[in-house]
Amino acid sequence: MLNRTIAPPIVDAVNFNLQLQPYQKYILKNGVEVYAIDAGTEEVLQIEWVFDAGNWFEEKNLQAAITNFLLKNGTTTKTAFEINEHFEYYGAHLSRNCGAELATVTLHTLTKHTTKLLPVIREIFSEASILQSEMDIAIQNMKQKLEVNLKKSSFVAGRLIDTYLFGEQHPYGRFSRHEDFDALTRKELLSFYEQHYKQGAFKIFVAGKLPANLEAMLNEHFGDFANNEAAAKAYSIQPAQQKKFLVINDEKSAQTSIRLARPFGNRHHPDFLKAQVLNILFGGFFGSRLMANIREDKGYTYGIHSYLMGNKKENGWMITTEAGRDVSEATISEVYKEMELLRNEPVDEEELMLVKNFMMGSILGDLDGPFQMIARWKNIILNDLDNDFFNRYISNIKSITAAELQETANKYLIPEDFYELVVI
Repeated sequence: MLNRTIAPPIVDAVNFNLQLQPYQKYILKNGVEVYAIDAGTEEVLQIEWVFDAGNWFEEKNLQAAITNFLLKNGTTTKTAFEINEHFEYYGAHLSRNCGAELATVTLHTLTKHTTKLLPVIREIFSEASILQSEMDIAIQNMKQKLEVNLKKSSFVAGRLIDTYLFGEQHPYGRFSRHEDFDALTRKELLSFYEQHYKQGAFKIFVAGKLPANLEAMLNEHFGDFANNEAAAKAYSIQPAQQKKFLVINDEKSAQTSIRLARPFGNRHHPDFLKAQVLNILFGGFFGSRLMANIREDKGYTYGIHSYLMGNKKENGWMITTEAGRDVSEATISEVYKEMELLRNEPVDEEELMLVKNFMMGSILGDLDGPFQMIARWKNIILNDLDNDFFNRYISNIKSITAAELQETANKYLIPEDFYELVVI
């Protein structure tokens, strides 16, 4: 019998044996790959369709984003209102998103309603009308939102730093202007829809309580799409020649948005896993060096963070914060001081163990449920990583040493390699 007068032993998260539940894989009759996780206690389901339909594939700026937005806004037989009413009737939610390389449509529903919803999603992918009236409304709303956002220093900083890293013509560095909205035509959106949704390649990710006939249902509704892989365009990186920028967006503002960024490899880079741990130590969680110094000690900001960008191809290492105008230079100086400390002094064992436990604990939380599990697998699969990547990631956290982190810092935390942007 359990003796409740004795406290259970405390186990560091770094000693957990974390495993990522394997997925089931189906191949539909048209070659579409389906990855599924059957898990969870509730009768709920998430289905995500991932298309090669991001900014990377567009001929004109905003073509991909607006096409993706208009998918729900009417088909040849249903109005936008009728589509939204249908999903609301069944307590389901259908969202869409467009990124640099990929575009997604995601369904959250009770498992029992899947058969009622898949026919409408098929219709969205095969018979979207993309009406001129809906396009005009969407563009008007997006232009108004852009006008509001351009007054925010954080928004402007986010746009510009990507441009400095990759170049304005690169999909990662390109940003929208009012004239880009006005230059688009309905014909161009229909062409993009035809090529990248109706005829385009896609993958399906499913998680939750899976219906017994899932494969048959997906084959019935999506197994006859063309699934033609689009040719990926080649883009060259054209970074800015200078490294330091000061942009006055609001002369009266008392606050600045600070962005420091350098190029860095994608998930296939040999130092990526080591850099992930170094980044957490440097600025990736509340107990990081940057937070302890610039927030807790100096009081220059409410928060400062660093992260490795999640692009599939070219990538970057980013530091972001908002600070008072009078301390912006001091904030940047302190960031560089923390880089110097990591280059010159090995982290002590206690702090390293704190970082390792934080990372392992975060991963444990991320694996709490089927939706989080499939998100891990989706990241691995879409980035063309092998199925052992997760295990190598865990092994790296457990085994990395202070000497390896110091070596990595001396390779990449070099102030001269960072672009420096301050937006007032």
